[in-house]
Amino acid sequence: MDKHIDYSQYSYEDLLSARAGLDQETYPERAAELDRLISEKRQKALESTSPPALNRSQLRQSDVIFHGKTAEFFGIWIVNILLTIVTLGIYSAWATVRTNRYFYSNTEIDGHRFSYLADPIQILKGRIIAVILFAVYSIASAFSPTLLLIFIVAFVFLTPIMIISAVRFKMRMTSYRNVKFGFKGQYGDAFATFILLPIVSVFTLYLALPWVLKKIDEFLHNNMTYGQQNFSTELKSSEYYIASIGALILGVVVAGLSLFALGASFSTLSADAAQASTFSMTTIGIMFGYLVVFLIATSFYQAHVRNHLFNSTHIEGVARFTSTVATTKLIGLRLSNFVALIITLGFALPWIHIRTSQFYANVTQVTILEGIAEVVDGAQDDTSALGEEVANVFDVDIALG
Repeated sequence: MDKHIDYSQYSYEDLLSARAGLDQETYPERAAELDRLISEKRQKALESTSPPALNRSQLRQSDVIFHGKTAEFFGIWIVNILLTIVTLGIYSAWATVRTNRYFYSNTEIDGHRFSYLADPIQILKGRIIAVILFAVYSIASAFSPTLLLIFIVAFVFLTPIMIISAVRFKMRMTSYRNVKFGFKGQYGDAFATFILLPIVSVFTLYLALPWVLKKIDEFLHNNMTYGQQNFSTELKSSEYYIASIGALILGVVVAGLSLFALGASFSTLSADAAQASTFSMTTIGIMFGYLVVFLIATSFYQAHVRNHLFNSTHIEGVARFTSTVATTKLIGLRLSNFVALIITLGFALPWIHIRTSQFYANVTQVTILEGIAEVVDGAQDDTSALGEEVANVFDVDIALG
């Protein structure tokens, strides 16, 4: 008679003793239950004896080093441009992979460089999906308001899926020390974060927008993983309000000064200047001033939020991050990039990408914790190859941006 035995109250030692004396062939269900309980208690024991993530011993600090060279990347960039034109855009997927592999492989932390693992076909699939969506939108907007409304409603509900897919793809295609990054965000949370919260901010006259931006960053970074270890970040709403209000004030001040300077310059023009010429110069001046204001304001916001985000984020037991972006230097970088892009008619783009990557690498430091060894060892023991291949089938980058 197979009488049920309640093992749930057994100690760890009692479970081991019971399992050792059990005939597995006669009582397979009991054996499975004992194995499960032993595994659970062993895991709890390990967690109780492991130090908290933030208390892991610090092994060393490492600067982020970017080795990219403008001459090298210019060759890749110009070939990508030419082949993309010749193939009517199809080669752009391969161009993206070549570009990312160059930048990833030239970024070094603690003596190791990153790897970009994407297959161009995966990116091409995502772009085909984006083209199909745009075609449906164009047809609907041209021939049927009802169909257009249906498309817009469907697009709203599809947007969280596209965001999750794009982030997951980028993370899964990134590897460091043969350990892949990951993203575990779910549709319901993404829908609330990217659809509902922005709508709520509208009803607050955008007063809640900085808080919404903080929630978006929390959703993205708290769902990232490195191997089996989670990213964790604790962000403050006050920092996002400081960044937003500061950017707004800076933008208003710079815009006021720009308009004043623009008005003063036009007042010196001769009265008989051609009206068309004056109008064109005014339009160009306003557009240039708008771009300058935009670059300065967004640089202030980006520097403040990046520093707060990096300084508040860690990978549990593996690493902590530090960012020291100086607002004035970032503004100088972006303004000089903008001027160089205009003067060279776009040919300075490779130089801009390289110097921007060097800038961000130089202001970023990583503290390596002793848990890094466990993650690397765990990756070598990962036997879930089948699951990995199945997941890759559905990995496509369907970001529209």
